[in-house]
Amino acid sequence: MSERNTLIRSLHDVGLAAWFGGSLMGAVGLNGAAKDEGGNDPTGERISSSGWAKWTPVNAAAIGAHLFGGGGLLAVNAHRVAAQQGVAASTTAKTIVTAAALAATAYARVLGKKVELASSTDPQDAEKAQKHPLDLDKARRQLARVQWVVPALTGCLVVLNALHGEQQRPIEQIPGMWGRARSATHLMS
Repeated sequence: MSERNTLIRSLHDVGLAAWFGGSLMGAVGLNGAAKDEGGNDPTGERISSSGWAKWTPVNAAAIGAHLFGGGGLLAVNAHRVAAQQGVAASTTAKTIVTAAALAATAYARVLGKKVELASSTDPQDAEKAQKHPLDLDKARRQLARVQWVVPALTGCLVVLNALHGEQQRPIEQIPGMWGRARSATHLMS
């Protein structure tokens, strides 16, 4: 029924795994270790900011791989999205959650960069931070929240990915396509 798409599926799945796992590890491990070592003072923020800054290019590559693989899977499964009952709905849900995860990831990085500049000991960073003043306590609170939103949303994507896998099983495809065809005939009468 379906052909193999190992490369694009791997890009999709490995990218999502890194995005989810990295964000969860950062929220739990990196932020926890930084707090243990530096408390709420600038030392802890510098440790955390440094770790997140090192993760950013890897995270960007993971997100890019996930999006590229997702686009490829959508292209090769367009017939299922159109013909199989339930697939369009789960694809729409997955697209919305992906957009929300991308927005949360970008917002976390913006907040993280602001906190990084404000807690830096580098005179150039301090100068940049002075040009863009912010309520540092508010930024810290928002960052602490949004860094948990990213693994929550990407975790939802893992679940939706499992649903898509189940929908792709041959035992699901035939009844799903038949159900879609039956519902379409009701529209014609």
